[in-house]
Parts: sequence; C-alpha cells; structure tokens
Amino acid sequence: MNSADSTSSSPSRPGGRATLKDWLAIPEEERAELIDGEIVYQSMPGPRHGRSQGRIFSRLTDVFDRNAGEGGVPGGWWISMEVDMHIGTLGCRPDVVGWRRDRHPELPEPNQDGLVTEIPDWICEVLSSSTAYLDQGRKRSAYHAAGVEHYWWLDPHYKTLTVLARERCDYAMALLASQAEIIRAEPFDAIEINTADLFRR
Repeated sequence: MNSADSTSSSPSRPGGRATLKDWLAIPEEERAELIDGEIVYQSMPGPRHGRSQGRIFSRLTDVFDRNAGEGGVPGGWWISMEVDMHIGTLGCRPDVVGWRRDRHPELPEPNQDGLVTEIPDWICEVLSSSTAYLDQGRKRSAYHAAGVEHYWWLDPHYKTLTVLARERCDYAMALLASQAEIIRAEPFDAIEINTADLFRR
C-alpha cells in the first residue's frame, strides 16, 4: 500500500453511523478519523508530508508559542501537532493546531476520553493526494461549523500555502502563496514567512 496515496473508510455498524465511542475503540496506530459518522482510515504520512509539517510548526512555535511579548517576539499562542480532538462532528488529529492564550490562559488538556475539546483558533492541514479531498471538503465544513477562525492548507506537492479566514457561511480565501514568496499570513501576520523555507529539500 502506498503510504502517500491511500485512504479507506467504513461505516460504523450495519445501517448505522459511527459514534465517538466507535472511533475511540480503534487503536491509535491505525490512524483513523471520525468524519460525519464515518470512520476514515488514513495511511501513514510520507517524508515530504512530515517535513512540511515540521517546518510550519517550527517556524511558528519559535515566535508565537509563548506568552505575548515574551522574549521580544509576538507570542500569544499555544501551538501543538497531531492532537487527538473532538471538534463538532469530527474525531480528528489535525496536523498542526493553535489556541490563542488570551482566550485559553492554560494549555488545553485532554478530557477523560483522551480528547481535547476546546475549539482551536487556527488549524493547518498538510495536504496529500489521499487526504486533500477530506481536508478541503468535509473537514473544512466541520471546522467552519465548529467555529475554527483560521484554516491553512499546506501543499508540499504543489508547494503552495492557502490561508482561509472564517466568514458567516464559509471560509474565504485570504491568501494563496506559491513557493518562494515572502508573505504575511493571518493570524500570524506579525511576521514574514518565506514559503520556500516550508518546502526546501
């Protein structure tokens, strides 16, 4: 099985919809998500995916993952990777996720089920050929409905960064940047980002 190009899905039970309990019963190593009552199994991410995920995490945590103004940088965020979450209709594990410290004075912690339920202020998904249709479709709708204000897609194949901002009915595209652009991308527009740094080999 090609780790970069395959997903599979299964209904929960004959004639039914999967529940959060069904999803929680699946071993973590099987990398499943619960999307609108359907269990979706995802293959392990490839090296390109992991490198892009690590680069966006590193670039933002160095400047934002601390108290506001601490160390002469903007700060003001909690930023983490691959947190098991219950967001609206989703049981999911976003690639990179962030909460504003002025709204969440303490780092969100898992509940008794091992899930974080505080709605993030920002999510970034790294796209792959197997998951892009979910990230750009059903998960986009669920994140919007749950109130996630900022949603990014980082595409290591096409070397683009798409920045979405929440409006009343849907997300609106705030920015589409290609490789080697110097950008300011909300909600982290206090700094410049060279997109080439996110994709360099």
